[in-house]
Amino acid sequence: MWPVPVRENPGAKAINQLSFPADMKKKAIIFDLDNTIYPVSAIATELFASLFRLLEESGELTKNLDEVKQNLMRRPFQLVAADFGFSENLAQKGTDLLANLRYEGPIAPFSDYAETRMLPVEKFLVTTGFLALQQSKVEGMGIEKDFREIHIVDLTKATKKKVFTDIMDRHGFQRAEVLVVGDDPESELKAAVELGIDAVLYDKINLHPEQTSFPRIIDFGDLRAFVL
Repeated sequence: MWPVPVRENPGAKAINQLSFPADMKKKAIIFDLDNTIYPVSAIATELFASLFRLLEESGELTKNLDEVKQNLMRRPFQLVAADFGFSENLAQKGTDLLANLRYEGPIAPFSDYAETRMLPVEKFLVTTGFLALQQSKVEGMGIEKDFREIHIVDLTKATKKKVFTDIMDRHGFQRAEVLVVGDDPESELKAAVELGIDAVLYDKINLHPEQTSFPRIIDFGDLRAFVL
């Protein structure tokens, strides 16, 4: 589905139609999208060409442009703009550009993504970003039917933490029955911890090799140990 508003994904099985073994650890997994389902670097050069050109031509970021570009491949534009002190004008131009951006080509998920389809749990996708752009990524991978719900979070209106809570409340999940999987310790994983939900760092591109705050995996096949 594409909230907001919430609507059902007709390709997903209803929760009350699933049968969960009594000793199963988890009933639901909430996945992040960017750098969790697929590598942003695979499409960044084409996808962000117009945005990077805007930033370069602005003349505001001559000392740290490369760092800004790297951050934009990992974090929402609004947060990067705030952290690096974009002018109001530049931030608005970037927002306007991204609000109308779509990626039209095919996108290959990580090679081990197929492992997630074998896990007998409900799956939810929660990502932050611009609606049309995030939709185009999901469509480019053809993964819509893999998820019970797909949430694209507008950071000006909601947070991942709020969406996680809403998913649990609407579907009757206990916190111990849910697992959050993502690549960012300061985003979806932090939100999970604050809610008392177990979280796993999926670090396929090796951004956090030294972190010890979360269980760390580099292959989705390892999720079975946290679920079954």
